[in-house]
Amino acid sequence: MGELANCPNCGALFVKGARSVCDQCYKEEEAAFEKVYSYIRKKENRRATLSEVAEATGVEERLIMKFVKERRLHTSQFPNLAYDCERCGNPIQEGKICGNCRDELQRDLAREEAAESIKEQQGKDKSRTYFNVDQKFRRH
Repeated sequence: MGELANCPNCGALFVKGARSVCDQCYKEEEAAFEKVYSYIRKKENRRATLSEVAEATGVEERLIMKFVKERRLHTSQFPNLAYDCERCGNPIQEGKICGNCRDELQRDLAREEAAESIKEQQGKDKSRTYFNVDQKFRRH
């Protein structure tokens, strides 16, 4: 069963479950989706950019980006519907970050793991060090 939540769009109280917005906002989003989809389905509009679609349909760019992120609008069919990478701002068509940022984060992570591995190995080496106490220097 869902939990009670406030709609992020209008603030109305609703039971959060499969949808992240209230019924009224969901209906409005569906109407906006139909408007956007019918616009970009036309052959002459398939290469429209995000801002061009927003201007022509009156639907907010934020909502169109939501449709793309939810994969309701496939960028393979509409190649100019791109949105910004959350890290650097370059235009992307899927995911949250671009390929360059992803590669950079993977390199940084690999570097961090290598540094941790070296520290761990150094700690193990120190624990293997044995000291021999010469008998003549021992106190009785």
